[in-house]
Amino acid sequence: MHEDSDFCTPSPWHGVLLCGDGGGVLFDGAVDTDQHCSGLDEKCLFEQGIKGFDGPKSPWFVLCDPPPFPSAQSRTEPHRDKFIMLGGVESRGVLRKISDMLEVILKRMDTLSRLDNTSSTDARRLDELSSAINRIQPAGLVERIQAIAQNVSNMANRVEQILQNSIVQGRVREGSSSQCEVPRDPRYPECPGKVDWMRSRWTSDPCYAFYGVDGSDCSFLIYLSEVEWFCPPLTWRNHSSVPTVPFPHHQTKAPRRQAAFRTDLSVLLDQVGTGKESLSFMKRRIRRLGQQWGIAANRLDNKLEQRWRDQKKILVHVGFLTEESGDVFSPKVLKGGPLGEMVQWADILTALHVLGHNLKISMSLKELQGFLGVPPGRGSCPLTGPLPFELIYTDYHGLQQMKQHMGLSLKRHKCHIRVIDTFGTEPAYNHEEYATLHGYRTNWGYWNLDSKQYMTMFPHTPDNSFMGFVSEELNDTEKRNIQQNKVNSMAVVYGKEPSMWKVRGKEGFLQILHRYMEVHGTVYYETQRPPEVPAFVKNHGLLPQHELQQLLRKAKLFIGFGFPYEGPAPLEAIANGCIFLQPKFSPSHSSLNHEFFRGKPTSRQVSSQHPYAEQYIGRPHVITVDYNNSEEFETAIREIMRTKVEPYLPYEYTCEGMLERVHAYVQNQDFCAPERPFVPANLSRPGTAGGSRRPGPLFVPLSNSTALGWAWNVSAPTAWPPLSSLRLLVSQEGQSCVDACQSSGFICEPAHFHYINNKEALQALDVQCEVVDTEMNHILPAFSVMRRECGLQREALLFSCAGHSPKYRRLCPCRDFRKGQVALCADCL
Repeated sequence: MHEDSDFCTPSPWHGVLLCGDGGGVLFDGAVDTDQHCSGLDEKCLFEQGIKGFDGPKSPWFVLCDPPPFPSAQSRTEPHRDKFIMLGGVESRGVLRKISDMLEVILKRMDTLSRLDNTSSTDARRLDELSSAINRIQPAGLVERIQAIAQNVSNMANRVEQILQNSIVQGRVREGSSSQCEVPRDPRYPECPGKVDWMRSRWTSDPCYAFYGVDGSDCSFLIYLSEVEWFCPPLTWRNHSSVPTVPFPHHQTKAPRRQAAFRTDLSVLLDQVGTGKESLSFMKRRIRRLGQQWGIAANRLDNKLEQRWRDQKKILVHVGFLTEESGDVFSPKVLKGGPLGEMVQWADILTALHVLGHNLKISMSLKELQGFLGVPPGRGSCPLTGPLPFELIYTDYHGLQQMKQHMGLSLKRHKCHIRVIDTFGTEPAYNHEEYATLHGYRTNWGYWNLDSKQYMTMFPHTPDNSFMGFVSEELNDTEKRNIQQNKVNSMAVVYGKEPSMWKVRGKEGFLQILHRYMEVHGTVYYETQRPPEVPAFVKNHGLLPQHELQQLLRKAKLFIGFGFPYEGPAPLEAIANGCIFLQPKFSPSHSSLNHEFFRGKPTSRQVSSQHPYAEQYIGRPHVITVDYNNSEEFETAIREIMRTKVEPYLPYEYTCEGMLERVHAYVQNQDFCAPERPFVPANLSRPGTAGGSRRPGPLFVPLSNSTALGWAWNVSAPTAWPPLSSLRLLVSQEGQSCVDACQSSGFICEPAHFHYINNKEALQALDVQCEVVDTEMNHILPAFSVMRRECGLQREALLFSCAGHSPKYRRLCPCRDFRKGQVALCADCL
């Protein structure tokens, strides 16, 4: 019974409540009528009715009957039950008999409830007793009462039998499981504290009762040894079932299955589901690019020479589209809202499906709970079985939902998670303790993942993995048609929402643009033209994707106003033969000086609206200028008008490029393996015939390079990316490894920090150290020239390409990369 029932004030009566909706319950003090009778709204009728009879100490029997047929009113209002209070001469004697029998039953059941070891069979019988009254449905009122009286008599006899059996069985088991002492085992130091916590808090989450916790120390110890892992196994328990293990690599791996490329997308389209405009948008995109995905799959299959690829069980939980996260995106799909996240998720789903993996898709919290098999409750209890997936792709919203509903299991299984993260998460923000102590704590970081588990939209944060998306690739015929039909004096503005046109000083540069070109917009509006859009702009309204493509194929210029940052539209425009003109930011925008980036787990300096387009594509396809300098802006417009460009799409943003990248991640990234020791531990070099080790450097000079490479005669644990890609460099003071590697034509590779975090690397670079300390700091390994101090990293999660300090020069683990595919090294595929 619920003691906080809001129907009637709890009272000291005992009795039986029979309900016309099929419910029936013995009550003792308070009645949960909301649970047992539908829609009773005469708030204290029950209490007042009982007071009208023999007095508060007397047990009463109540019947409530519904109308035989639903009325028109009952279809729109809560169902009302009719109370019948029995007090007439014909029923008083029967009621007294029932009351006496119920008193006996209640006493017996109270005794049973105090027995810790009631068998499961007895418990089932008690459940049968509690529902026995429901099955009595005589035709007449008096006959009904008499039948119930007889049934109650039978119930009393059965309760007596169960009570005697339970007492006997309890005596047999006494001394084994009924008396449990909390163990003091040095191998399980947290056990006593966990038991104390359970004693006071086990009712805080229904999941504990789901696993059999009943308030006794024995149940606490069973739970803490078999569901969680804080206490030792109990010797008197049957250990045929394997208890939950604290580390995922202890789990037995399922048999390997080979993945085969797929070109049929119909199953995927069914899995995506319906009911939201965001899902409809994603499905339209999947269909439109279906043929290109199929061609890309065949190309990659040939490139891999049909080698074995493991098929993975993968869950994709799109947290930001769940109702529980608020889903602000779906209602704005047809109103000019942001589509970049939906573009990326549609492409991730398609890539995983085409690569042949076993895919489950979750778009709601209920689906997430079902796929993971989480116990009911508030997420305090872990999963007891192995995780049913080898990989889980989600976002920050989904990660928070998993934390709430997986409890301790999230910590155990987090190595399987990949977080789709548009703007990136740097290690200093990811490490919870370090972020809290050093001012890097935000609402989005602090998850203590390996930084490569975060997957970005663009390759702006080498500490993370670059996931990306795809743009539509044109064939040769389409490219020729575009070049023939380009309108040299036509510009399209990047900005679908009126708010994007609220740019200070836009009147000045738009007037300059208007003197040279016809300006077009695609700004959403319902009835009236948005006042933010100047009258000379030809506004087409929000266009469907294929119509926008046609507009871009005619235009010469695609111009950005500075927002949105790093979206997919500029790449689509460049792929359709446009030149992208964007503003330069001075100073660069970051979480330190700009509201949009404030709170994001990165200190990255954003130098323009689209840094990838500026750095990786550049002129003639991308021109970045200071819009506040009218002369520089006008010079850029004249340059654009006389420049001819062909449609261009970087390979890494083609379907084949994304399939190649995702394939490499799925097959090679492993964050569940035991943590690797820092080199030079466990290294070996070829020795003499006697087996002695021959001294030699770990790092050697590379031809035609100032960088050092890994010595060929030194073996090391298997690594991905392979150590053949390593290029060891030193940064300048105040320079990050991102910039140091990039300035030498390389990419910073955080996985290689394990192999350069040692004195051998310092010696190979001729660094003079009077002191070598080991500590937690996101700029290490590094050294100070002035103070001749060197520092090595103690915490692997803080290895950071992004870290920099004006007082230190950093040791930087750079790597080479494949042409058109910065995410992968030359030997990574």
